[in-house]
Amino acid sequence: MTQVDSWNAGMNTPLNVEDPEIYKLIQQEKYRQYSGLELIASENFTSQAVMEANGSALTNKYSEGLPGARYYGGNEYIDQIENLCRKRALEAFGLSAEEWGVNVQPYSGSTANFAALTAMIQPQDRIMGLDLPSGGHLTHGYQTAKKKISATSIYFQSMPYQVDSVTGLIDLDRLEENAKLFRPKVLICGASAYPREWDYARFRKIADQHGAYLMSDMAHISGLVAGQEAESPFKYCDVVTTTTHKTLRGPRAGLIFFRKNQGAKVEKGEDLESRVNQAVFPSIQGGPHNNTIAGIAVALKQAASPEFKLYAKQVIANSRALAATLLGHGYKIVTDGSDNHLILWDLRPNKLTGSKVERICDMASITLNKNSVCGDVSAVTPGGVRLGTSALTSRSFKEADFVKVGEFLHRIVQIALEVQAKAGSKLMKDFVAALEGNADVATLRKEVEAFATSFPFPGFDVKDLTPNH
Repeated sequence: MTQVDSWNAGMNTPLNVEDPEIYKLIQQEKYRQYSGLELIASENFTSQAVMEANGSALTNKYSEGLPGARYYGGNEYIDQIENLCRKRALEAFGLSAEEWGVNVQPYSGSTANFAALTAMIQPQDRIMGLDLPSGGHLTHGYQTAKKKISATSIYFQSMPYQVDSVTGLIDLDRLEENAKLFRPKVLICGASAYPREWDYARFRKIADQHGAYLMSDMAHISGLVAGQEAESPFKYCDVVTTTTHKTLRGPRAGLIFFRKNQGAKVEKGEDLESRVNQAVFPSIQGGPHNNTIAGIAVALKQAASPEFKLYAKQVIANSRALAATLLGHGYKIVTDGSDNHLILWDLRPNKLTGSKVERICDMASITLNKNSVCGDVSAVTPGGVRLGTSALTSRSFKEADFVKVGEFLHRIVQIALEVQAKAGSKLMKDFVAALEGNADVATLRKEVEAFATSFPFPGFDVKDLTPNH
């Protein structure tokens, strides 16, 4: 065998030898995941098989274009992987290849959304999506009174619809009235913090009144749709986008599904399939991440299994158990419960911000995120937190376990109230100072980590991990 030249030294050296600093940080992150309670609704724990595909030699290959029409040679196996991924994407959601197509190349849900809009409409055309403080996503056209925040509000004219301030449910009557004035070309249904089911038939009716496309961003609930535990948007929508790493439990990426033979709605007679594919590449992205596409293919195979349907059912059961526990303590849960994997917890009646609760949770090895609730004016200091059950369900948590998680969260709020009283003001800096060295938080952290490490962990072996503190 030819000797390896000095400039290639380290090319076959394991990470722990080649870069012990990065290796140590990765090990510490693994232990953080294993020893804590992961409640971020947009996160999940993927499988060992997905991680093996995602960390494979496929990362070496450039393959701009689509299978059979690449701008580079050497893609015979890459083409097979992408075609298999596309086939599995349709199968996972019960779709006919005659009626639906899918692009599996988007790097994320955000790029998938922008590519989908680019395919359907022209710059400065009008879109309507759920407002961010009502649970919508940035990429659905979010802007403030003073600034356009998302690229979708910069390049398209955006008017949001909102939830009812009392019920927390989408105000469909007001949406219909406003749509008659605004006349959108795309109506977006989908959210990042909406705990209830979607009335897709009503959205379709409103879209049809204006000859608009109906687009669903099912990023948060796609795993529940695949598991047949949430209504399918495919019955009513023209385009459906999703991420692949939330309830779908795959690697971090995006998908765009599109109805075929939609030429009548598209300028110049081009069909939606060609417009979507053109929008992804070359309009927005470069070469696809083939390693990630392989990981998506693995995740989609898993999502089509009977076991995944049981997982989806348990995710919702766990969400309802957690919501019931918090409601039992008198807390305000937006819409008084959940139909999916997430819970939106309004802390304003407790005179707390989501930022303060998030800070204490981090210190107690509980991970969640501060989140806007209807009526908030600042996304930096919002009045709520968002909770999700997907990740811990992947660790075999059941309803009784989420009751205990709810009790931990109740203790967090009690600590937060005591610390806020001690701080003497509502400023975050005073709150953080008053939190320093809190014995109750230290005690709770020990209990949380003992509880979390009693459950299995998917994707990697935890027996060689060492505590971070």
